[in-house]
Amino acid sequence: MQVSTAPAEPAPRLRRARAALAVSFFLQGTTFALLVTCITDMQKRYGLSDGLLPVFLAAVPILAGVGSITSETLVKRTTARGVLRVVQPALCLTLALTGLGTRLWQLALALGLFGLLVGALDASMNMLGVGLQHRYGRSIMIGFHAAFSLGGIVGAALAAAGAHWDTGLPLLFGGAAAVLVPAALVAGRWFAGPAELGDAVREAAALAARRIPWKPLLPLCAVMAFAYIADASVSNYSVKYLTDGLHSPEDLAKFSYLGYMVAMLLGRSVGDRAVQRFTVLPVVRTGTAVAAAGFLIAVLAPGAWAGILGFTVLGFGICAIIPQVFAAGGRLLPHASDAAVARLNLFNYVGFLIGSPLVGTLAELSDYRWAFCAPMLLVLAILPLAPHFAPAPAARPALADSPA
Repeated sequence: MQVSTAPAEPAPRLRRARAALAVSFFLQGTTFALLVTCITDMQKRYGLSDGLLPVFLAAVPILAGVGSITSETLVKRTTARGVLRVVQPALCLTLALTGLGTRLWQLALALGLFGLLVGALDASMNMLGVGLQHRYGRSIMIGFHAAFSLGGIVGAALAAAGAHWDTGLPLLFGGAAAVLVPAALVAGRWFAGPAELGDAVREAAALAARRIPWKPLLPLCAVMAFAYIADASVSNYSVKYLTDGLHSPEDLAKFSYLGYMVAMLLGRSVGDRAVQRFTVLPVVRTGTAVAAAGFLIAVLAPGAWAGILGFTVLGFGICAIIPQVFAAGGRLLPHASDAAVARLNLFNYVGFLIGSPLVGTLAELSDYRWAFCAPMLLVLAILPLAPHFAPAPAARPALADSPA
């Protein structure tokens, strides 16, 4: 990855901008976790059947893709900081809106807005993250994703507390929004702008605009999709599996996603050191095996705590794979790493788009035990693709200026 040659800003300003963006990732993780761990609560409130649930869940990543593309146009007219300052508080308000309605059309409207805003939020946050990384001259993106995981832990814990005390969605989501919105507005004051980033965002955009071949990236794209299919299955259906399949109390069922996010955070905190010590291939292969084992434990679980253990083990495994996909894309196309990362990130949405209806439909046709076998098999499909994480120097293709 090329580092911006613009003059370095005073360290305190960059540190404040980095901390503010980490807060933004944290708030997004909290908001997202609150929504996905309360899916069963939303079903009850709105009378949403299991047959319609996959349709509603699939619409969110589709609209997120639309929001992500739209944000690129908005950023060109304003700045990533300007878009993020508006979109994040709006997303938090949409969370409150999701808990206030009682009819299906109201839920559809709220989830539609949530999808559009979360796509724009994800894009603008990562644009700022890439710009800051250019200014720092070293990798700092994993730290932002760790902040997202920490927010996910807080969100899942709040959802579990809400279920235990039977607060109801209006109070839970509304109360959370009352805290999240002001926090987003305060953090927005310190987001990086032209003074901190210089030409970093423009340089990243110029790199992303270069035409690069798709073919060498396709194995990594498949890995990204498989990993996010697994992630979507946990975020959207782990709580329902425990409540409907394992007959767990709702407050206990929330710990399935909480355990998953705790494992993700712990795994990401040591992931870079594990790669440095053992190299990337053993880490990816071990992570794949651990993730598949987590699914197997969940599928065979005789009760709620065993199911929670399975999803926690899955988190330890999958957390090692997703960041390394981005790193492998950068190694594969070192002269256009930002463009490679942008293409790989598209398959984040592909994974979510496939994962939600896949598990939901299979559960409707059989049960959740059989449904979770599908993402488990797709995770195992990462094993034969593992060599693409560390291509031999001679196999690394040169950047192509011609269309792929």
